[in-house]
This record gives sequence, C-alpha cells and structure tokens, in this order.
Amino acid sequence: MEADTLPAKTSQSAIHYGWYIMMTGTLCLFASLGLGRFSLGVLLPAMGRDLQLSYSQMGLIGTLNFIGYLLAVLLCGRLTRRFGARQLISAALAGIGVSMLLISQAQGLALILALYLVTGIGSGLSNVPMVSLISCWFASSKRGRAAGFVAIGSGFAIILSGRLIPYLNRIQEHGWRTSWLVLGMLVLIVAVICALVLRNSPGEHGLLPVGMTEPHPGGKRGAPAGPIHGLRSSMVLHCAAIYFLFGFTYVIYATFIVTTLIEEKGLNEAVAGNFWSWVGLLSLVSGPVFGGLSDRFGRRPALMLVFSIQSLAYLLIALDLPPLFLYLSIGCYGIVVWSVPSIMAALVGDLAGAERVAAIFGFVTFIFGLGQIIGPFLAGILAEMTGSFSSSFLLAAALAISAVFLSAFLPKKNNVL
Repeated sequence: MEADTLPAKTSQSAIHYGWYIMMTGTLCLFASLGLGRFSLGVLLPAMGRDLQLSYSQMGLIGTLNFIGYLLAVLLCGRLTRRFGARQLISAALAGIGVSMLLISQAQGLALILALYLVTGIGSGLSNVPMVSLISCWFASSKRGRAAGFVAIGSGFAIILSGRLIPYLNRIQEHGWRTSWLVLGMLVLIVAVICALVLRNSPGEHGLLPVGMTEPHPGGKRGAPAGPIHGLRSSMVLHCAAIYFLFGFTYVIYATFIVTTLIEEKGLNEAVAGNFWSWVGLLSLVSGPVFGGLSDRFGRRPALMLVFSIQSLAYLLIALDLPPLFLYLSIGCYGIVVWSVPSIMAALVGDLAGAERVAAIFGFVTFIFGLGQIIGPFLAGILAEMTGSFSSSFLLAAALAISAVFLSAFLPKKNNVL
C-alpha cells in the first residue's frame, strides 16, 4: 500500500526528479548536437582556408557526420533496451569528446572525415535516447514544452561557438584547432554529469511522469502508454517524411550560413560569428514556446507555423536584398530552429508510448538523417556549379513550403496520455 501512494507523495514534495532529467537533457544536447555538430559552421571558414578545402569537401565533412548519425539511430532502440539510456548516453558523449580532441590534432582531410564520422555516431547514440527519456518522464500535456527545453541546449552551444571560435581564430594562427580541443573537453564534462544524474525511468525513483496523477490504464507504472504504431504505419511514415524535409533544409542553413555571410555578403569572420550567436540566442525561445504551443493547440498547427517561418528565413538569405533582410533571415531561423525536433519528439511520444518511443523515434530520426546527409552535400555541389549558395537556399525554401502542406494532414488533436 505504501508503494502505491509513494508517487503521489514524492511528486508533491520538493521538485519532481523529471525536471532534473530535463535540465540534464539540455546539457546533453548542448554537447552532442550543439558542440558536436552545430559548431562546425563556425569552424569551417578558418579550417577550410588552413587545409585548402573546396566547398564540396567542406560539405562532405558535414555529410560524413550525418552518415555516422544515421548509422547510430538505427541501433538506438536495441542498444537502449540492452544497456539503458543512462549508460548509452554517457558512453556516446565520451566518444564525441574524444573524437573532437583528436580532430584538433588532425593534419589531413581523410582523418578529419573519419573522426567526424565517429562524432556523428556519438551524437545519434546520445540524442535519440535522451529525447526518448522525455517521453518516459513527462506526460503528453507537458511533453512538448519539456522536449523544447531540452532542445535549446543546442542554442546555448551556438552562442558559445559563435563567440569563442572567432576569438580563438583572432588570437592564434590555428585557432580552429584550439577550438576543437576546448569543445571536446566540454563534451567530456557533460558526459560525466549525465552519468551521475540521468535515470532510465520514473519508476527508479518511485514516481509517475511529470503531469500524470495516476498510472495510465494498461500502462506500466511510471511509463505512459500510448496508441502503439508500428514502423510501417502510415502515420509514422508521414511523420518521417516531414522530419526528412526538416533535416534536408535546416542543415543547409546551419552548415553554410557563416560561409555565405563571409564569402558572399562581405562580412568579416567576427561579425558573421556574431550573427550565428544571435541564432543561438533567439533559438532559446524556439523549443519551449513552440513546444508549448503544440501542447495547447496541437502538433499540426504548430508544425505548419514553424515551417512557414523557416521557408521565409531561407528566401530572405537566398535573394539579393538589402542588409536589413539578413537580420530578418537570422531572426526567422533562430526563433523556430529547435521547434521541429521538440514537436516531433512529443508527437512520436504521443503515437508510440514509452515502451516503443526509442525505436519509433530512432526510425523517424533515421529518415531525418537521410535529409541531413543529402542537404549539405547537394548544397555544396550547387554552390560550386553556380558560384553562390543562393540556389541551395531557394531549394531549402521550396522544400520547407512542401512540409507545411504535409503537416496539414496530421491529426487535428494530440493523443492525451
């Protein structure tokens, strides 16, 4: 009897442990995606000049990272069941940190490609289980906002990289190498924190998920159940198609916006880095705000709004417009950049339930990863063919608009778990 009443008592006292999971998740994405992936766009200009890399070679570095990410997400469901999310996330972050330390000493493109492939594998093996934990620790009514707060970890990393990397490039001849070293050490620190704080389910603390007052009928204690959809269900494939379009489009902007500002818009590296820092600052509201909107009004209208704003961001940077529109483009991109992952994580949690969320989200993220592989590679090729990234950003805008229409056919209301 005492065990039955423990969750209610514990969840009413002090702070629910789920909020600590959420805050640690923010740190996890700060390291795995923010430092491990999104710092690349600021590192590329100096790194490319030092190693004499072409646009396509720079795009290939990003593509290899996404290939590693893609390989990893296929295994996330199985590895999470075998080792648990806590152990898997911590080990993956350690792998990211070590690979980044080694990149700082690399002398050629081949070794950088191999090591950044490992970084991508670590990003996939840490990101997907972390997002899946949110579905275990938060009920549907809180899930979108919680996933949004986790997603903004990448925004903090963008702010840091946009300031730190140009500074190190100014004071050192090979500042990009020091940047890789410093960022790798930060990732290793986060790996230790995740190992100490994360827990695999609310049941380990005798708790129900945040926002749930009694166990869901038919569901396990501490784990919300949902209307289980298989990997081949039309709804899961629909979600995967939307996430593919997001992966294809947002990564073109993230990878090449700093290079575009420097090479095509005539900004110096410090100013371009400041622009990227503004993306990070604005992105801090994207996940919580739009994730919260999806909790209140539904995943469908939230996704339609987000993709509409993103398409505008891509158009404004693609067209030859006055400098003011650069700020508008950065603003539009920043305020929604982490919204889609937050809403998609909540949507998959609604569809799959806690027991299968890692496998389903891993599959959807696999399709998302395909978009991330194709996007920067094609963008680099188009830039070399046309001498400008404008065509790449126009393609991104067209695909973002198509995602608006695909999102319109999602269910009108969220499943309440």
